[in-house]
Amino acid sequence: MFKAIILLKRREDMTHAEFENWWLTEHAPKAAELPNVRKIVFNLAADGGAYDGVSELWFDSQEDFDAAYATEIGKGVAADSMAHLADRQRLFVTENSIVNG
Repeated sequence: MFKAIILLKRREDMTHAEFENWWLTEHAPKAAELPNVRKIVFNLAADGGAYDGVSELWFDSQEDFDAAYATEIGKGVAADSMAHLADRQRLFVTENSIVNG
């Protein structure tokens, strides 16, 4: 399973509450439409940190991730993100579970 972790920093003119509203009520349904996405988790960070949120997206492979973002839906999701963010950092990771509960 392929996992992308995306660190998000809101635009300077957005409050943390505005970012939260956009991300969880407007952006999340768009992200949920990505083709072949297996799981999405949005982690909202406490206000005042280096980043405002961390997305976790699972796909069967990096090829599926790349293909999803190459679609019109994926391009729309990316454009929506970039219109609301000052910074976005993507990390492609191998998940290693230490404790499952």
